[in-house]
Amino acid sequence: MTVFEPGRRVHVVGVGGAGMSGLARLLSERGCVVTGSDDRASNEMEELADVGIEVRVGRDPRHGEAAEVVLWSPAVAASHPELVAARERGAELVPRARALAELGRSQPVIGLTGTHGKTTATSMMVHVLAAAGRDDSRLVGAPVRGVGPNGHWGGPYLVLEVDESYGTFALLEPYALGLLNVEPDHLDYYGSPEALEAAFVALLARTTGPVVAWGDDAGALRVGGGADGDVQWVGRTAGCEWRVSDVELARRTARFALEGPATSLAVQLHVPGAHNVADAAVVAVLALALGVDRADVVRGLSAFRGAPRRFQFLGVWRGADVYEDYAHLPGEIAATLNAARDGGYRRVTAVFQPHRVTRTVSLAGSFAPAFAAASRVVVTDIYTAGEANPHGVTGEVVRDELVAWRGSLDVDYARDLDAVAALLAAGSEPGDAIILLGAGDVAGVASRLPGGLA
Repeated sequence: MTVFEPGRRVHVVGVGGAGMSGLARLLSERGCVVTGSDDRASNEMEELADVGIEVRVGRDPRHGEAAEVVLWSPAVAASHPELVAARERGAELVPRARALAELGRSQPVIGLTGTHGKTTATSMMVHVLAAAGRDDSRLVGAPVRGVGPNGHWGGPYLVLEVDESYGTFALLEPYALGLLNVEPDHLDYYGSPEALEAAFVALLARTTGPVVAWGDDAGALRVGGGADGDVQWVGRTAGCEWRVSDVELARRTARFALEGPATSLAVQLHVPGAHNVADAAVVAVLALALGVDRADVVRGLSAFRGAPRRFQFLGVWRGADVYEDYAHLPGEIAATLNAARDGGYRRVTAVFQPHRVTRTVSLAGSFAPAFAAASRVVVTDIYTAGEANPHGVTGEVVRDELVAWRGSLDVDYARDLDAVAALLAAGSEPGDAIILLGAGDVAGVASRLPGGLA
């Protein structure tokens, strides 16, 4: 019997997180009897309840007491009372890394990986395969707009957002893999950028089929160059066997040409930014390597309308366009702000909420250059995501780096979201773009703006 044999009773601790809610949904569709719990109620939990998955709020040893298998999010401590109770009664405890490896043994994995862009690229691949008439399994970090929820059981492949955080991909053996980029992150787990890159190298080494990588990213170049197997490179730089050219960037769209061995494609995207061009190019080459028809690749990429919280338009406030973006790493931030500039905005105000204490401390000096395309920056306090903060570090460490790098005239610090709204009310103009950046609750600024969004 496999761990996730249909009919097995599975309990998911930390089910409110995007990755875990998708896993719960996939396992339920596979035929497992799934329950879940989390510390706080969430929209994801409500959606699971709507499809018949029993979910509970709070920590209680009785939650999932009938489960044969207990899964948990990497954010859940080993001392969690539901995990302790599961060990005592002899349930099989399966961390997320092993869960993904088990699923990968059931279906060949088509994976998209990198330190950012994974959700977008994986969603693009889902659209491409759907355009080809396929209904593969999927596990993505957010719902796939226009297709369905973030977790689904189908066949014959599993389209997977391959996550590096906390060693989640350490046991995975993909069939096909797209590598988007690699920049320092999760150094509280990996210890150094070199150790992080070594983990990606090992992932490429475990991949049994085609590997495609973005050749314009320095981290991806180092990782791909350190891998033993063949890598198909795609990019705008010389030396890539697949070349991206004729890039046209607009406020809501992007176009590019893709030329490779004996074929070429003209791709129209309905999302903006050079970073989306990069993701789409990797997806296109990987899909072609898997035998997807050129026309289906083009049609699928054109159907993609963006992932939730990725340069998502929220509305207009006093003549300024307001967006939310999940960006919380320097490379992501730079890509989003550059996309706004490429879209023609004259002034771009960035509101940045640092995410996690360890990440903020380890990358504080790297954030400042990422805001080069911003006309104005407002930094909030840190969204700790439950991390301990024994030294009382605040978002001021990022503000101080920005001031040292670009001066203080266009940099502000706001301790809470209400203070952010007050600062914006004093300094925004019609025609601006206001971008709320971060993986926490920074989008709450939008509901605090005087008069609200139109």
